[in-house]
Amino acid sequence: MPPRKTTAPPAQGGLPPTADRLLTATSRLAETVDACRFSAPVDTVYNPLQYAWESHRRYLSTYAGGSKRVVFLGMNPGPWGMAQTGVPFGEVAAVRDWLGITAPVGKPVREHPKRPVEGFDCVRSEVSGRRLWGLFAEHFGAAELFFRDHFVANYCPLVFMTATGANLTPDRLPARERTLLEHACDCHLHDLISILKAEWVVGVGAFAVRCAERVARAGGLDVRIGTLLHPSPASPLANREWPERPLRQMRDLGLWT
Repeated sequence: MPPRKTTAPPAQGGLPPTADRLLTATSRLAETVDACRFSAPVDTVYNPLQYAWESHRRYLSTYAGGSKRVVFLGMNPGPWGMAQTGVPFGEVAAVRDWLGITAPVGKPVREHPKRPVEGFDCVRSEVSGRRLWGLFAEHFGAAELFFRDHFVANYCPLVFMTATGANLTPDRLPARERTLLEHACDCHLHDLISILKAEWVVGVGAFAVRCAERVARAGGLDVRIGTLLHPSPASPLANREWPERPLRQMRDLGLWT
């Protein structure tokens, strides 16, 4: 695969200390993973922290100020969510209308014809993002109320596709390439938990839970790990029990009333 040019600028001053530190850490992650190379079955890789950096910067600048009791952790971007908007689980309408974020979005260096990046002009809806942000909107009303004590992040910032455009999740990468990527993502997750002084990491799906447990254990972090049902439409359970089950899970963890 051809090398990709790094475009993410460094963090900017004048922000709350946590947001500024997280911007710096995220810029470092963007550059580190951008230098990774992947072989078959990976054909195309998108790094929205590069071509959609401006909207991600606005997300962190607006909502990463102060400590957060709970961090919700996803796996990696979806093709019609963060791949379009640069925001985790970033279904276009949710990011634009509830989070109040819009920004110019560029193009990946190599774009798959079946997964075009159209930014906030994308008319496809990321079901997982619509469900997750819809859950938060229904429970808290205003985004500002949710982000007082909560934050949403992805473990891995990259999108992987096969030659046909099919999605590849990070756990399906070749072992050596997965190890290098995990090291970078583990370091960033450790930084994120530390910077936000998170008391809980709630993994959205089993993969994210395992990553959080590994990082907490290896880094000696005093953080509790919880589980939230993944909102993917590929999950029959999510299709049947969303949003009732995730609401119950949050109550059972003692995090929501």
